[in-house]
Amino acid sequence: MTDLTKSPCLVLFCKRPRVFQGKQRLAKTIGAKQAVTFARAFLDCALEDAEGWPGPVVLSPSSAEDVAWAGGLLRRDHMVLAQPDGGLGERITAIDEKLRRLGHEQIVFIGSDAPALQPGHFDTACRALGRCDVVLSPASDGGVTIMGAAQPWPDLTFLPWSTDCLGQALAECCYHMGLRVENIAPSYDIDVEDDLARLWHDLARDPRPARRALYLVLGEFLQQKEVTYG
Repeated sequence: MTDLTKSPCLVLFCKRPRVFQGKQRLAKTIGAKQAVTFARAFLDCALEDAEGWPGPVVLSPSSAEDVAWAGGLLRRDHMVLAQPDGGLGERITAIDEKLRRLGHEQIVFIGSDAPALQPGHFDTACRALGRCDVVLSPASDGGVTIMGAAQPWPDLTFLPWSTDCLGQALAECCYHMGLRVENIAPSYDIDVEDDLARLWHDLARDPRPARRALYLVLGEFLQQKEVTYG
């Protein structure tokens, strides 16, 4: 029997889409209800990526109250580990440590707001972990859209999370600890309204079902915006 702990494990950090929970920068300009609509569609895309992941999958909701909700999100087998309290660095470290205690050696973290990620990003990340300690997919806003490690992470507590210097600070933190870091193809996540038109353009020929659905929702929004303000 194959030991799945030897295959890279994908961890999806997610929030249950609700009004005034998550995507608040987006909500400020497009409204809370529309932001929730997009948050649901972005999450569907991340779940689509998780469905196709070749190894074990962990869904990590932001609240212990959402464990049952997360348990019903995928058709495939998966584990649910709620994020503990604390900053993002503390939460990533806690989940990473828990999975390593269970025997997982290569662990890849993603969020639920990067629908522009392609299968190639995940394939490359898995291959990279076979030859380096840390793999990062830089985001265009200075963050990261994928962060994976074949070793325990260094102290992530005091990194400048949610800033445009996070990616550089994370890489430097790993270098300082003697870890081998490999950057793979960059991508981007969706934080502000200006990201939506870029995403709509980039998804135009994407055949994946959740991306096709998101493309249609984006098109309707952008068309309505043009009619309203054009």
